[in-house]
Parts: sequence; C-alpha cells; structure tokens
Amino acid sequence: MNDTQTGTDRTARPSRAVRDLADDHVRRLTELDPILAGELGGTARQDELPDLSPDGTAALVAVCRETLDRLDATTGAREPTDPDERRCARLLGERLGAQLDHLTSGEPLRAVQELFGPLATLRTAFTLMPVDGDEDWATVAARMTRVPEALAGYRASLAEGCRRGLFAAPRQVVRVTEQIDAWNRDAGGRGWFAAFAADASVGDAVRAELDRGAQQATTALGELRDWLAAEYLTAAAGTPDGVGPDRYRIANRFWNGADIDTTEAYEWGWSEFHRIRAEMAVEAARIVPGGSVREAMELLETDGGTTGVVVGGEAARAHLQKIMDETIAELDGVHFDLSGRLREVESRLAPAGSATAPYYTPPALDFSRPGRTWLPRSEDDRYPLWNLISTWYHEGVPGHHLQLASWAVRSRELSTFQTSLVGAVSADVEGWALYAELLMDELGHHADPGSRLGYLNAQMLRAVRVVIDLGMHLSLPIPDDSPVGPGLRWTPELGREFFGRHVGGGDAMADSELLRYLGGPAQAIGYKLGERAWLTGRERARAAHAARGEEFDLSAWHAAALAQGTLGLDDLVPELAALPAARA
Repeated sequence: MNDTQTGTDRTARPSRAVRDLADDHVRRLTELDPILAGELGGTARQDELPDLSPDGTAALVAVCRETLDRLDATTGAREPTDPDERRCARLLGERLGAQLDHLTSGEPLRAVQELFGPLATLRTAFTLMPVDGDEDWATVAARMTRVPEALAGYRASLAEGCRRGLFAAPRQVVRVTEQIDAWNRDAGGRGWFAAFAADASVGDAVRAELDRGAQQATTALGELRDWLAAEYLTAAAGTPDGVGPDRYRIANRFWNGADIDTTEAYEWGWSEFHRIRAEMAVEAARIVPGGSVREAMELLETDGGTTGVVVGGEAARAHLQKIMDETIAELDGVHFDLSGRLREVESRLAPAGSATAPYYTPPALDFSRPGRTWLPRSEDDRYPLWNLISTWYHEGVPGHHLQLASWAVRSRELSTFQTSLVGAVSADVEGWALYAELLMDELGHHADPGSRLGYLNAQMLRAVRVVIDLGMHLSLPIPDDSPVGPGLRWTPELGREFFGRHVGGGDAMADSELLRYLGGPAQAIGYKLGERAWLTGRERARAAHAARGEEFDLSAWHAAALAQGTLGLDDLVPELAALPAARA
C-alpha cells in the first residue's frame, strides 16, 4: 500500500492525531492481511494470503489492543473538539472494542459459513486482483500456490475450536461442503481457480504457473471439504443453529455498532412487516386486479408484466449497467454531486458458486479499481426485472457505490479507517443502501407497479430479517396474530416457512437467506435498523432547521452525511441530526 492510501505522507498535527493513529492501525492491519491491502488498492505482497491459523488471530488481537491503548493515551478523558477527530475517536474505540470481543470469544475458531467466512474472502480476493498482463497473472498464480497454506491455517483454527468445544452448526458445515463442491465442478471438473484463469492471454511459462497454482488450490479445497464432511461434521453434531443471547450480543455490536434493545427491535420488525404487507397488497391489485401479492409476483416472474424480463446473463449485466448509468445522469447535479470518479461503477456477473444475493465491491481508495456490482447467475438464465431495479439502486447508485466511493474521495481528509470497509459499520452501510431505495421511491422512480412491488418486496425482505434473525437466534415467541406458527417459538423450519410465504425470489433464495441469518447472527437486522437510523437522523435534522427558521436542503444534508465517514448506530443518529443543511 502506498502512502497516499494510508495517509502516512501527512505531517502529524495535534488536530489530526486520532486520524493519524487510525491510519497507522490500517497500515499495521495490511501488514497482517495482504487481501486487505489489495482491497484498498495496494500492490505489495499481492502474491500472499493472510495467516488464518490461531497464531494469525493472536497477532490481530495484539494489534487491536495496542491501538486501543494508544487511542486512550492520545485522547485521555477528553473528547476531541474537531468534528472529524471526534467521530474518528468514537469510531475507532467502538470498532476496536467490538472486534476484540468478537476475536477473543472464539468466533474465528468456528467460522464456517457460506457468505461471511474465510473461504468466501479468499475467493473474492482473486476477483479483485488486476489481470492486465503476464506480470499480473504471474502474481495471481503465485497467490494460488499459497491457498493450501492458508487453508491449512483455517483448518488449524477449526481444529482448535473442536478442542475447545466451539463448533459451527451442522447445516452451515453441509452448505460449505456443497459450496466447495460447486467451485470444484467448475471448468469441467478442473475447479473455479482454473476457470478464473482460463481466458488469460499469457505466455507459456505463466500459463504453466497458472495451471499448477490452480491445481494446487483446487486440491487443497477438496481436502478441506473432505475433512469438514467427515471429521468436523461428526464432531459438530448436535450444535444448535441459534447462538443464544450472549453470542448474539457480541455479534450485534460487531455488525451494528450499537447495544440494540432486542425486544423493541423485534416488536418494531413485526410492525414494519404488517405495514409493508398492506402496501404490497395495494400494489399487487394494480398488477392483477383482485389478485393476491403471490399471484402478482408469479406474473412478474413468468412474463415480466410491464417491468420486463431479460434473457441471458450478459444481457442482464448490460441492462443493469444501463440502469446505473441512467440513474447517475438523472441524479447528478440535482440530488447529488456525482462528478468525477464517482461516476465509475461497473456491473459484472458473479463467479459460479456465489450466494444467490447480488453484492457490491468498493473501489480502491485511489480508484485504480472501480466500484463493482455483481449479479449471480440464475439457474434458468432468465432475469425478471421487477425484483432487480430497486436492488441496483441499493447496490449501485444512490446506494453502496455512492456512499463508499464518496468515502474514498475523502479518505485523505478523514482516515482510511473511516472511509473504507476496514472500519465500516455494516448497519451504517446497509442502512444507507436501504434508505437509498426508499429515496428513489420518494423521488418517483417506481411509477411502474411491478418495479414498486419489487421495491416493497425488498423492504419486506429486510423486515422479515429483523423478525426471524432475532427470533431464531433468541428463540423468541411468535405473536398470536402471526400468519405462521402463532404462539410457538421460532425454529429454522418456521423461519423458512415464514420467509417463503412473504418474500418473493424463489426457493433457492429462501434457502440461501435462511442459512445466511443462521451463519451470521445480527448482520441481517442491520439493514432495516440502519435505514431507521438514517430516517430518524434526517427528520431530526429537518426539525432542527425548522426550529432555527432555516430551510432544510435535502441534497446539502446528503452531501454532509456522506462526507462524515462511517459510524456505529449508537453515534449515527445524533451526528446526522446535527449536520448543517441550510439552503444557501
């Protein structure tokens, strides 16, 4: 990583002391994790992979503890007066505490999950590497040869978890073995790594290196899969799916940056479910007069209604790119400043074996790699648009891309920790993206009833997540007016039934979502709770301007909000409420 990305070229000044400390913390993290360095745009050690063994976790714990001690020495008992310093100090202290709780509670010793685990991180690292010639591909090949070592470290962590009695639930283990099987079936059985390098235009020597590296990586994956399916799965038998209140409390802070009142959140999730359900019924009647929400969704899935269907992955990718390009053109200069590098965002097809949900990867801090949205391939190669339009507002513009690219623009003024996924609070990021979907509805971009039902379906998805994520992990009682399991307590089976009845997207999506919630407790609740925080902050800011006799300028408020970097939910609302947004 170069100095322009970590901020180490700046002369330390008292007013920057906390931000310089945060940048130094990121520098030390990148020394431990070459994948992180590459994500931020660094080029050093991109042929290496992080240490996933217990020793690697111990090194990370030591760095976090040392930075936390240095933060205490830097700030003492006084909060910085500079707003950027104050926000950085709050964020750094909160994130370090949350990460230390996560690391020292043994979670890395049972990290077997499809979406948030080390295996997904390893594979994603290759998709973000530059591949512009022989030198780049030789680096890819060298990194592939390191996969067996990385997986050996990962297996050592899981083995230590077994020794301590810390296991992932069996259904997570089964899903990860299925995921590895899917990866290794790619390229006619030669595996995902071979498929990734198949089209590389390189010389014979580099081609031989790629083939050798891909074979080594694929073999190591297969060996890990066999160990998981035999020894680990047997040892993990009987491990419950739900994590219980103690682990949930740690996960909640880790993902959301807040000590959330789970009872209040659960009740609010139910109220949102009922509100959105009523809105969906109204919209469905515009599509199928007298019909149900399910009938309207089935019509949109089969023939697209007025919203349409795109056939073919490449055609769908191109259509989603067009949506983002048009959205940028419509919003720029009116609702947001989307000039310069903020306009650079790509739509791509996700690699085989990905989860069913679309996702976004942020740009490098120097924009040497653009922000990218990723569309998973469907089994039938058909892509109904009703459920994708609002999703691309979420993943692209004005959602993830606008927020994370805006942070990248400000990375030198703030700190890398505040403006990248290193310090990003999931609920802040996902809350903004869900708020962006709502904003596009407020701005009239869902005039088509199919598109608006898709937006409401996305809202329902996030409300259902609050209900069943909390419900399954904490074994909460189901209200008497629930359409599923009234009077019972949540189980994965009831959660799957509830999801399938009320969220469109098909069985594969429902199955994948359920595994996601069980494997990443408290992450999924952050979308709706984060959106609520953004809306609450907006309305409090509007009220404060009205009390001062000032006109509230929403575009100015958005600009100020996106310029402050990431925050946990405990800090987000008061900071948003205090932002200046008066019309000039």
